[in-house]
Amino acid sequence: MFLAVRELVFARGRFALMGSVVVLIAMLMVLLSGLSVGLANDGVSGLQRLPVTSLAFQQHVAKDSAFSRSVVPTDAVATWAHQDGVAAAAPFGNTLVNARTNRGLEIDLALFGVEAGSFVDPEVASGTRLTGGPGEVVVSATAAKDGIHLGDVVTVEPLGTSLRVVGILPTQQTFGHVEVGYVPLRTWQEIHAGVHPGDRAPQHVYQEVTAVAVAARPGAGPDLPAADRAAGTTSLTKAQSYGASPGYTAETSTLMMIEAFLYVISALVVGAFFTVLTIQRKREIAVMRAMGAGTRYLLRDSLLQSAVLLTTATALSIGLGLAAGAGISTTAMPFALEAGPVAGAALLTVVLGMVGAAVAVVRIARVDPLNALGGNR
Repeated sequence: MFLAVRELVFARGRFALMGSVVVLIAMLMVLLSGLSVGLANDGVSGLQRLPVTSLAFQQHVAKDSAFSRSVVPTDAVATWAHQDGVAAAAPFGNTLVNARTNRGLEIDLALFGVEAGSFVDPEVASGTRLTGGPGEVVVSATAAKDGIHLGDVVTVEPLGTSLRVVGILPTQQTFGHVEVGYVPLRTWQEIHAGVHPGDRAPQHVYQEVTAVAVAARPGAGPDLPAADRAAGTTSLTKAQSYGASPGYTAETSTLMMIEAFLYVISALVVGAFFTVLTIQRKREIAVMRAMGAGTRYLLRDSLLQSAVLLTTATALSIGLGLAAGAGISTTAMPFALEAGPVAGAALLTVVLGMVGAAVAVVRIARVDPLNALGGNR
């Protein structure tokens, strides 16, 4: 350990260069982690905050587009409510619309149709909850930041349906990168069917929803396949339903692939640095081997160096990443840092870097000391 620390101090320029590269790689990992979380929040935060354990869609519906294709009869809600292990079941509607406020603000909304007073009817941070009356909407906190205020009238285009903002949710709720607006189920059914204000809607319009929202009893959830057979539906757990959000699977898969390649690159780059450094120390290592130092001792000595370098550089990169993330968060780019993903990225950077360093040292340490010192000449 003494030699490892002495070398860190003596060759500080060389180690500073290596540390700078690690800082940049680790900082990129932190930023990618924030972008992954931000995109996930922007894509499915509305679904994440639903108090459901599963959603029952139309039977045999395509699971990657269930929200846009599913049509479930309202009778299925009662069937689900009577299944063993179900604490509550409620109708749930979903559709995307273009809208404009009375202030001239154009906004896209993902309308969630719910029954007022049901377990999926959300609490609000300001204003009032849905009462079930016509023309009400509760919007997400981020929609309020974009310029929607309590009392504003939002007009759905091109139908001309007017919705008055009665409540603001406490957090961001988005679906497919579109702000969520909760409306009474009957209002949602009319908008989804394209019924213009004042027109008489066919009766079947009020007998269809997108899915049945299901809340399981704690510790004793329902048998989903059996309940699906009884109700004529196809169930997805809440986590599985994220894949039906537009673009969610493609975005998360792409970012996961980029992160995986970045981890591999990190291990290779750090390993290459330590390989070059170890080759330059070949004669010193040979002397230590000739004096009786074993491979385990040399490995411990090198791992101490790499641990000091990697932990210092990674800690610095986290600070820089948090500072950069704070700046990015003020832009339109979806970005959010969470402790878990950041800690995981930092830990992987250190571990993979040390693996690369260990491989480099073991390879050089196996060289015969006599050959390394030129005794064969």
